[in-house]
Amino acid sequence: MPSNRDKMLLGAAGTVGAGLLSWRTFFPWIAYDIAFLKRRRRTDKMREIDIRNRRYCINMFEEAVAKHPKKAFVIFEDRVYSYEFMNEQANKVANIAAKWGLKVGECVAIMIENEPSFIWTFLGLQKLGIAVAFINYNIKGQPLVHTIRACEAKVLIVGAADEIVHSVEEVKQDIGYIPIFIHGHTSCEWFQSWDDLMQQATHVSIYPSVREEMTPKTPCCYIFTSGTTGLPKPVIISQLRGIAMGKLFQLFNLTPSDIIYTTTPLYHSVGGGLGILNTLDQGATMVLKRKFSAHQYFEDVRKHNVTVIQYIGELCRYLLSVPESKLDGHHKVRVAFGNGLRADIWERFKRRYNIPYIYEFFGATEGIGFFVNVNNKTGACGRYSPILRMMDALEKVFVQVDIDTGEVVRDKNGHCIPVKHGEPGLLLSAIPAMLNDLQVYKGSREINEKKFLRNVLKEGDCYFNVGDIFSMDDDYFLYFKDRFGDTFRWRGENVSTLEVSNVLNKLDVIHDANVYGVEVTGAEGRAGMAAIHLEDNVTLMENILRDIFNLATEQLPSYARPLFLRFPKERAITTTLKQQKTQLRKEGFHPEDIDDPLYYYDDQNKTYSRLSVETYSQFITKSKL
Repeated sequence: MPSNRDKMLLGAAGTVGAGLLSWRTFFPWIAYDIAFLKRRRRTDKMREIDIRNRRYCINMFEEAVAKHPKKAFVIFEDRVYSYEFMNEQANKVANIAAKWGLKVGECVAIMIENEPSFIWTFLGLQKLGIAVAFINYNIKGQPLVHTIRACEAKVLIVGAADEIVHSVEEVKQDIGYIPIFIHGHTSCEWFQSWDDLMQQATHVSIYPSVREEMTPKTPCCYIFTSGTTGLPKPVIISQLRGIAMGKLFQLFNLTPSDIIYTTTPLYHSVGGGLGILNTLDQGATMVLKRKFSAHQYFEDVRKHNVTVIQYIGELCRYLLSVPESKLDGHHKVRVAFGNGLRADIWERFKRRYNIPYIYEFFGATEGIGFFVNVNNKTGACGRYSPILRMMDALEKVFVQVDIDTGEVVRDKNGHCIPVKHGEPGLLLSAIPAMLNDLQVYKGSREINEKKFLRNVLKEGDCYFNVGDIFSMDDDYFLYFKDRFGDTFRWRGENVSTLEVSNVLNKLDVIHDANVYGVEVTGAEGRAGMAAIHLEDNVTLMENILRDIFNLATEQLPSYARPLFLRFPKERAITTTLKQQKTQLRKEGFHPEDIDDPLYYYDDQNKTYSRLSVETYSQFITKSKL
């Protein structure tokens, strides 16, 4: 809702009304809105044309193949994969999958590292209208079982990495009877060699009529997110949403001549969503890295004449930790596009690496609504001025929340309370009445309903709970403040406290594990920490610490393993018997601030070791957090 200040400004605008020049004179910030609206109008028009012409992502790809078959689509480990070659491989995938008898919209899961086969497998399945679930190859155990079941995968295709194969083998009995195909291995009793099938398959094109039942609502892919309720949930990326995601780089006029550098995981919405789809939309080129390397990053950028880089905030911090070089600013990058770049390193990163424009955005994978900073404003992820609010089809509102319970604060009428200008607030995005049955996750209505808030500003309205806290400055620029609730972000990944707690609680000696994120000086996001209470008759011993270490290592991906353990004398709970995390987060993990025993994840000794004043500094320095 517009504040009194906003209403005053809008009222004054109406009295000025003498054209654009007068507006710019009266409102110095109007130029920001004009810059954004011009870009948005262009992308909206392009998106509408594609929707009308049913130009889905597979059509974008086949269009590029026909237009420039010999052009580089993917550059990977110094090998160039042309559009023509990638299409031949995709055709092989399509001819293999055609024999499975799957219908348009049914799902195949892929669990593959960053490599060209991820892309051509995805595109080959799209040729048949099959939805593709992007499985995080770091997960294992029950979370892996859950992800495969949640997307209702009919087939699982696995990459060649031994660790991935081992994770799948461990749960093969639990995922149900679905065919499993694996790269780089010969067939055995529980899987079939994908390489053998690819060698035998023809690369003759599949006729497009096989996917004629595809509609804008047909799932393109499923990208998983931790959310706030524990286990990963499959976010539905429809063909319609795929088109929209593929237009975001038009905010900075991406062209076919651009070269995009992608080092983030393709199972993630930044790499597999924005990276692939925007490359396809323009028939551009992607330089793909198997894993991020700070030391090789700008060497690759220079070597391949990269013009667009994708980032997450932590990535930029790692790049700043590399020793400076005279070559740092010598490259052809014109835009950095990403999210999570903190204000304290923004200018350092921009100056050192000579980045002309930084487009910082905010948009959750499952979120309704999107912000982007097109004005090069340090630290901001977008703007939401009175004019932009008036022209927003899906109004956004920032409301008060109870930091202890995680619940929105409501007034005597049961409505949410918008924050005052400049105060931090929880972002909610309006859902039109016609979309009240909106499904963002594949699954039950109950799962989706948890992300909705009703009767927010008036009876009967409905808003999507984005789950993040923002603040706004006097020029209406938005700044991401924190991820609210039971999820925190570490190493560029969302970590569910409930998921980690459920794993730790598997040990019989643990009565309760209260998991939360703590800030670490010089690091992006929050590191995992667990306040553990043992059963009454149990005394903390070295074997227990080792058991916790082994459990976390075996059943949690590296970014989700608690870096710190605390063994409090009393349980921290609220008056409503919910776990109290706020005070624990504030207290952090410095031994001088806490009387309770503290321990850190000691990979060298394969246990959790005592964190003392003496070892604290050594640990921070050695870990380079």
